[in-house]
Amino acid sequence: MGSNYKVTVNDAFHFDFEKESVSKLDAIPTEVNEFHVLHQNTPYKAEIISSDFNHKRYTVKVNNTDYTVSIANALDILIKEMGFEIGSAKQVNAIKAPMPGLILEINVVAGQTVKENDNLIILSAMKMENSFLSPRDGVIKSISVSKGDAVEKGQLLIEFE
Repeated sequence: MGSNYKVTVNDAFHFDFEKESVSKLDAIPTEVNEFHVLHQNTPYKAEIISSDFNHKRYTVKVNNTDYTVSIANALDILIKEMGFEIGSAKQVNAIKAPMPGLILEINVVAGQTVKENDNLIILSAMKMENSFLSPRDGVIKSISVSKGDAVEKGQLLIEFE
């Protein structure tokens, strides 16, 4: 993989840069997130307004005009070509029992909105209490068990909308 970058500006303009040309950029920091840039003898005032490092998206103001900039390196491009998206996660729509056990507690009801890591249910298995936390933000579609129920491995416990 080379040291090239694909840059997209405002989801409309696409540029290819080599690492060498980026290192030759004439940019001098003037303050935190502010730069004086000289390109082809023309001065520009550039400021990084916001950054989403995980998605490699930035909002940059150049001479009082805002631009949304996305930067992808060779690895990012390869990951996308393989059918994966950068920063995306698998959408979990159901929680199933990982082992046989007994439902000790249910902390949610159908229709309830939950946040990621909210405690949903407690399962007793092999003399241990196992808390199941919400894998994502969402709404509970259905609860397939009741307090005191014995469950089998793989049995549906909670389903998300």
